[in-house]
Amino acid sequence: MDRRLALVTGASAGIGAAAARIFASHGYDIALTARRGDRLESLADEIGLRYGVETLTFAADLAEPQTPDNLLRHLADHGRQVDALVNNAGYGLPGAYANTEWKDQAAFIQVLLTAPSELAHKVLPGMIERRFGRILNVASLAGLVPGAAGHTLYAAVKGYMVKFSQSLHLENLDTGVHVTALCPGFTWSEFHDVTGTREQITRSTPDWLWLGADEVAAAGYEAVEANRAVCVPGAPNKALAGLAKVMPDDWALALMASQSARFRKV
Repeated sequence: MDRRLALVTGASAGIGAAAARIFASHGYDIALTARRGDRLESLADEIGLRYGVETLTFAADLAEPQTPDNLLRHLADHGRQVDALVNNAGYGLPGAYANTEWKDQAAFIQVLLTAPSELAHKVLPGMIERRFGRILNVASLAGLVPGAAGHTLYAAVKGYMVKFSQSLHLENLDTGVHVTALCPGFTWSEFHDVTGTREQITRSTPDWLWLGADEVAAAGYEAVEANRAVCVPGAPNKALAGLAKVMPDDWALALMASQSARFRKV
């Protein structure tokens, strides 16, 4: 195919769906994956009609260890290779660590850490060989500030995604492959509906802290095209990330302790 292909995980809604539209608007064919097949098909139809690009869908759960291989095989069977990878699939796991089931935490790690790492590892050699690639890892502002109580592994995994992206960025400065960690703060999407915290969070946070999924996805696309290692969209989020860097650790952790209950279920 003449057009390049962008693979977007967690594409059925929110930042993932917005990222798919952004890449399609810049001429990429789009491969969509998520658990909800009906949502994928609807989005694929919309993108194909609106932008005149080819779309492929693959309904699967990244919590299943075989999914990355199955997904890439599905694309290969259609004669396609991944030129841009958007690792967006994710969710929150509410509650204190001791009050959760390990099987749920293990699935969380598989979806948010292992699968994106594996996908990047498997598409990167081809990108390097073709001297073109884009890897956009959707991390979070949570990965740049001290960990909060509740959703215990979320900040840890997002911090990993930031460091992982920075290292890949440096390793590929001369290969034509751009790597960026996108670190949004509060974003209007289904994320907080799934965790059951939307009412709690919207009641306790001002509107000016929130961005739309389209704004976040657009910022991510611009950043990965410019090959910036880390992108924090929105002036308030940039200020919070900067403050976390200069504030003494004890102060930052105490501040997080005082605020965690506003936006996390413990």
